[in-house]
Amino acid sequence: MQALWMLLASAMFAIMGSFVKLGTEHGASLPQIVLFRGLPSVILLLLWARAGRQSIIPTSWKLHLWRNLSGVTSMWLGFFAISHLPLATATSLNYTAPLFIACWMLGWGGAQRDPVRIVAVALGFLGVIAVLRPSINDDQWVAAVMGMGAGAMSAIAMMQIRQLGRIGEPEWRTVLFFSVAVCVSSVAGLWFEGWGQADWQGYASLFGVGVAGMFGQLAMTRAFGMGSALLTAALQYSTIIFAALLGMGFWGDRLDGVAWAGMGLIIFAGLLSVWRTMRDPKPA
Repeated sequence: MQALWMLLASAMFAIMGSFVKLGTEHGASLPQIVLFRGLPSVILLLLWARAGRQSIIPTSWKLHLWRNLSGVTSMWLGFFAISHLPLATATSLNYTAPLFIACWMLGWGGAQRDPVRIVAVALGFLGVIAVLRPSINDDQWVAAVMGMGAGAMSAIAMMQIRQLGRIGEPEWRTVLFFSVAVCVSSVAGLWFEGWGQADWQGYASLFGVGVAGMFGQLAMTRAFGMGSALLTAALQYSTIIFAALLGMGFWGDRLDGVAWAGMGLIIFAGLLSVWRTMRDPKPA
């Protein structure tokens, strides 16, 4: 079930990325995208909590604070990298988060160390490199460091999500507070950049960003809260496969043999991690 939740999250995030691309093609600004990334989640989850008489008081303010600080920072650093680097390069750097998780597990995980699943994460990242084949020019190193920072902060956020799941915090409440933080952070961007010039298709895409992002965040939160962080991290790479298929279907993107080999490596890494978890279900 953990693997299925993460695969669902990966599919939703790939769909969200497609809506982001479509929204920018129809006049949506970056702060608008950030705002709509969180706004539908806030509205829908508050309505759901109200209808179900659910309390929105968190179990741990401290864990939510660190999760939101790291998650929102990762989002903005990632957007900065995307705006200053080739998309393939920025995406590869954003997907270094599982490697940071694996390094933490290897260095400080203690009994949670699992070389097989760490190898699976590394193989998955090699697959990402094969699919995206990033390149960095001499004048792009600052943006590249920002992209790596996005991956590191995302790893911190994921580990906080795991801790929230372990203390019994429901997924919807974790996503709600993150979405509120995202909306608050977008205010500064709107103040400097303005509202944007989105048409009706742009606004429809922005709504799609929010809905797909909400379901993806809920599924990812459930996956990280259920068990192995390394299993979830390895399966996170499947977002690249879903995104590649969407690009082929809607934007006419074409993949060569190396890219297909990279996708195969991503799939192998995920299956290896799933196999290891079934053989040794101890969380890692």
